[in-house]
Amino acid sequence: MTGTSGQYSDVYQTLGYIFKDVELLREALTHPSLEGGKQYQRLEFVGDRVLGLVIAEWLFEQYPDVDEGGLASRHTNMVRKETLAEVAKVMQLPIFIHMAKSTEDNDGRNKATILADVCEAVIGAVNQDGGYGAARKLVRKFWQHYISQPAIARRDAKTRLQEWVQARHIPTPDYVVTDRTGPAHEPFFTIEVRVTDMPPYTGKGHSKREAEQNAAARLLENLTRGQQKI
Repeated sequence: MTGTSGQYSDVYQTLGYIFKDVELLREALTHPSLEGGKQYQRLEFVGDRVLGLVIAEWLFEQYPDVDEGGLASRHTNMVRKETLAEVAKVMQLPIFIHMAKSTEDNDGRNKATILADVCEAVIGAVNQDGGYGAARKLVRKFWQHYISQPAIARRDAKTRLQEWVQARHIPTPDYVVTDRTGPAHEPFFTIEVRVTDMPPYTGKGHSKREAEQNAAARLLENLTRGQQKI
């Protein structure tokens, strides 16, 4: 089924990409609250990996003198939920998301988690429809602002958590690998961050550094919800 016109014409114009198979775009824009058809989770899975690779390659080119740690810090900030949600709004995706009325009534079109998921799913859909080159072009178009922004290399989650515990004279966080899966050339880690008198928080990633950052970010998000100053 081709998608040269119809209800998604505004999406095509904003993305700068016309889908050959409009059902891929429809799937990418369908929230799991709608039953009876395909939802965006599988395309989100693809989009997450494609986005990560595009950003990694781009950072490698953009910052030839930055070490692995600096690249990882920038990468984390460029693919975080908040950035993805911002991009989804620039893409004007919120009004096109198909979701159950109950989810919409619960401010679903403005939830950062949903917007981030849909953004990744759309990237995945473009990849599946037009190939990696098309997805790469899309990402570079909408992330140009972020990669050229000096502030993108702000303190990462592990650094902020370390500063938080030091200010309160709490022992240094422990990061413990609780699971490792996948082949040796492509491992996937599950890591817990443990801080005194707090429940452990889990992070996952394709490297120990990524999993640790994600675990620290989850703990920091919990502290924010608890209205503790970070």
